[in-house]
Amino acid sequence: MTLIIPEENMPEFDFDIFETAESTVKKTLSMAGFDMEAEVSLSFVGSEEIRELNKSYRGVDSVTDVLSFPLIGLDPSKPYSESISLDDLDYVNPDTGEVMLGDIVLCEERVRSQAKEYGHSIKREFAFLVCHSTLHLIGYDHMEDEERLCMEAMQKKIMAELSINR
Repeated sequence: MTLIIPEENMPEFDFDIFETAESTVKKTLSMAGFDMEAEVSLSFVGSEEIRELNKSYRGVDSVTDVLSFPLIGLDPSKPYSESISLDDLDYVNPDTGEVMLGDIVLCEERVRSQAKEYGHSIKREFAFLVCHSTLHLIGYDHMEDEERLCMEAMQKKIMAELSINR
């Protein structure tokens, strides 16, 4: 698994961002049954930039905590190997053979404020948002109640497995 985190706008947290993100993405993919080698990009933006992205891509003119930009339309109810052909160069990195799942964009200010608001560590909030966004990259959603309950249960299991609790 390759995790790409550009240096620009990298926040200073009291934990290793790369290590926490990498272990969270790996655990999320594994527990969700995604067993192919994958590539994920993670970047950080400020409140104004994430608001603009949210407005442009979702039509919602407000600051949000995280946005997910999946490269492939996947369905978590089906085996991922049936949905992905490693011969399709549109979403396979030709240098590594890894499936390029997409991009995660996090708002540092929201990571910090939500950790405080919910009464847990910044590391816990960060890992939760990375887990949540990674699930979106592989087809999970929470628009309908059934989807939301499934995604919430998966997030809870993954966070418990990572031992990063509230």
